[in-house]
Amino acid sequence: MDKILLTKDGHDALNKELKRLKSIERPEIIRAIAEAREHGDLSENAEYHSAREKQSFIEGRIKELEGILSLAEVVNTAKLSGTIKFGATVRIVDEDTDEERTYQIVGEPEADIEGGKLNIKSPLARALIGKDEGDSVEVRTPGGEKSYEILSVAYN
Repeated sequence: MDKILLTKDGHDALNKELKRLKSIERPEIIRAIAEAREHGDLSENAEYHSAREKQSFIEGRIKELEGILSLAEVVNTAKLSGTIKFGATVRIVDEDTDEERTYQIVGEPEADIEGGKLNIKSPLARALIGKDEGDSVEVRTPGGEKSYEILSVAYN
């Protein structure tokens, strides 16, 4: 299987979520299921079915996180420099609207566009890779072509 690139912060966040699910969420849902069972007939017990559904979600997420973390390759972004690559924090400006945005290029599991974490597989990230401060990039989006100028590149 291919390695999954993660920043140190992303790796730490996924580890923290996994620990929380295993040590807090899982025991809570087991208690909720036991409590719901005490209410009798399970076929018509909405609390029981809801708790089982939540348990299924939690167990699925635990398996997903364990899989990601087993394949994770943590990239120390503090040691990187130069052109844009994985881990770079990039400040760009939309050449049409003059709207500035800052994104860090991260692995797919830690991507959060609202939080400024851009998936390395996204069209914008792919266009930025290999470029440098002052360069312009063209990106094909669902809304049409967009042009961005790269204002700064940093590695934390």
